Amino acid sequence: MNLDALAFGAHADDVELACGGTLIKLGALGHRTGAVALTRGEMGTRGTPEIRAREFDRAAEIMGLAAHAMLDIPDARIEASWENKLKIIAVIRAHRPRIVFAPYWVERHPDHEQASRLVRESAYLAGLQKIDTGQEAFRPFRVLYYQSRYEFTPSFVVDISAYHDGKMSAVLAYQSQFYHRLEQGEPETILSRPEFLDAIETRDRRYGAQIGAKYGEPFVVREPLAVDDPAAFFGPGALGMNP
Repeated sequence: MNLDALAFGAHADDVELACGGTLIKLGALGHRTGAVALTRGEMGTRGTPEIRAREFDRAAEIMGLAAHAMLDIPDARIEASWENKLKIIAVIRAHRPRIVFAPYWVERHPDHEQASRLVRESAYLAGLQKIDTGQEAFRPFRVLYYQSRYEFTPSFVVDISAYHDGKMSAVLAYQSQFYHRLEQGEPETILSRPEFLDAIETRDRRYGAQIGAKYGEPFVVREPLAVDDPAAFFGPGALGMNP
C-alpha cells in the first residue's frame, strides 16, 4: 500500500509521543499514514513484547493509520548495519511514502540515535536501483525529524490543536508503560511517573504557543525548504492569526 507519510520509531510509543498529533491530522486531511516500530521492545523495563504489540495495534487504530508494522531489530542493539538497512529499504519500497518521519539524531537513548541514522541512510539507499530487494527502487522526498528528549530549533511546527486529544488517547493505549495503569509491584520508570505525561502536554503547548496555536509538534529538516511565494507563506496565516 502506498503511503503519503511513514513514521519510524525505535520502539512502540515513540511515534505517538513525538508526532502522533501530526499523523492524526494528516489522516484527517485525507493522507494515508503509517508507523513502523523497529524493535519489539523486549528490553523494556515494563510490559512484554506481546503486550507492546497489542498496544501498538490499538494506538494505530486510534490514529487511523493505513498501515503499521513492528520489525525484529534487537531492542537496545539497534545498529546501522547492512542487514537492518535492507529491512528498512524493503519497508520504504513497499509503501513508497512521500515523507518519512524519524527521531532527531541527538538523543538520550542510543537506540533513538541509531534509529535516526538507520532510517536516514536507508531512505536514501532505497532509491538506488542496484540494491536488489525484489522491489522497485523508491526514495522518499524528505526525511523529517521529530523531537523526543533533546530540543532543537524547529524548521517548522505543526498545529495539532484539534488532534491533541486523539494523540493522548493513542499514547495512553500503552497501558503497560504509563502512570494511569501502574500495577502493584511493577518497577517505576521515567514514563510511569505522573509528571511524564504532564511534560508531554507542556511541550506541545509551548510549541503551539510559538505559532499562535494551543498545541504544536516541532520538526527539523537537514535541507533548506523551498518557498515559492514568500508573501503568502509568511502572511498572517503563518502564525494562525488574523491581521
